[in-house]
Amino acid sequence: MPRGSKFSRDPFEATIDGLTHDGRGVARREGKAVFVRGALPGERVMAQQTARHRHYDEASTVDVLEASADRVTPACAHFGICSGCVLQHLDAARQIEVKQNVLLENLERIGHVSPQRVLEPLVDAPWGYRRKGRFSVRYVEKKGRTLVGFREEDPRFVADIRHCHTVVPQIGTRVGAFAEMIETLDGKREIPQIEFIVGDTDDGEGQVALVFRHLKPLSEHDLGVLVAFAKEHGFAISLQPGGIDSVRPLWPEDGVALEFRMDPYGLRIAFQPLDFIQVNAGMNARMIARTLELLDPQPGQRILDLFCGLGNFTLPIARQAGEVVGVEGDAGLVARARANAERNGIANARFYTADLASPLAYEPWLGERYDALLLDPPRSGAEALLPQLQLKKLDRIVYVSCHPGSLARDAGFLVRERGFRLRAAGVMDMFPHTAHVESIALFER
Repeated sequence: MPRGSKFSRDPFEATIDGLTHDGRGVARREGKAVFVRGALPGERVMAQQTARHRHYDEASTVDVLEASADRVTPACAHFGICSGCVLQHLDAARQIEVKQNVLLENLERIGHVSPQRVLEPLVDAPWGYRRKGRFSVRYVEKKGRTLVGFREEDPRFVADIRHCHTVVPQIGTRVGAFAEMIETLDGKREIPQIEFIVGDTDDGEGQVALVFRHLKPLSEHDLGVLVAFAKEHGFAISLQPGGIDSVRPLWPEDGVALEFRMDPYGLRIAFQPLDFIQVNAGMNARMIARTLELLDPQPGQRILDLFCGLGNFTLPIARQAGEVVGVEGDAGLVARARANAERNGIANARFYTADLASPLAYEPWLGERYDALLLDPPRSGAEALLPQLQLKKLDRIVYVSCHPGSLARDAGFLVRERGFRLRAAGVMDMFPHTAHVESIALFER
């Protein structure tokens, strides 16, 4: 049945017996699966249908008749409207169990593999952790107001929020101030988004950098308002009238130097406002430590780090290994990774630019000998890459994943087609209160 077909919106009673990968309760109604937003396993709820599909329906919780013992009061007043974090109503310890179960279920169902050891989940601060992100901006004519925030559950709309608890406090407490400032601009209808990112500073406060995307040139009045806003809050602001290459600093006029620090390895990693860095600084530190523990690089070994980005893993590995080779598809990130190696006095790291989803036969790094491999691919995984690698010469692979389905698929290939064993796997709570599952796996001969 198509999504737009008619259905009754009368509330109905539902018993929840499971949870989907995106945090919705699972019930059955007349034999058909119903995914219920805001419901938890073990609960009895009143729900209202919101969409119909051929094999399942969607609904939203109207009232909780019998609550789960795991239900907690959400910290955010916007819960249930904003799509930023959908698990705030679930106890934090239970959230980790759910994510671990999602990982193990995906490995078994998709990859037909199970880890010999389930790693203890990695957790860190549950609030104020997001140091990078993007707010949507929309001027709503009917309300005569500008909204700044993440998308609602219905992605056509921007959530009307004033405070975000998951974003670092320097930004999360000022969401309302963003909206009020943009409201005074002549070009408030021409700003669709604000990118934010935070670098480390000596005083521990962090340097906030903002990039305002704008569809038409901003007036002198607007530029003055933005500069005043930057000075008032200690922000650095850049403007983006077109693609990524169009980003230019507004204040300070010469731009701002951004970096994040890895004190255990004596590293300072410089980056630009739109670069990819790990969203959660505390979890990134724990993730690097676990990666090094599993990879166990030795002074005489050569390590290959694929999808290396700025060198988030490459440079810490270089502190312990004989040599490390990092490969990344974004030429700008590779250039900055090389500069970061030089900046930190690292001479045993080499970097290459290559599209790792394309044929690699002529890549100079491909035929070299390596003792171990680190993979940190995007959500799509490494399906096109793995068959091209000379895996027979590798003793160990550590795979950092942001999508359990693609990890499970690739794990099946490594185990059944390339003779590895899945020694260990576990989750890392990079995005608390969301359904996002970050995980890590160790494969050995």
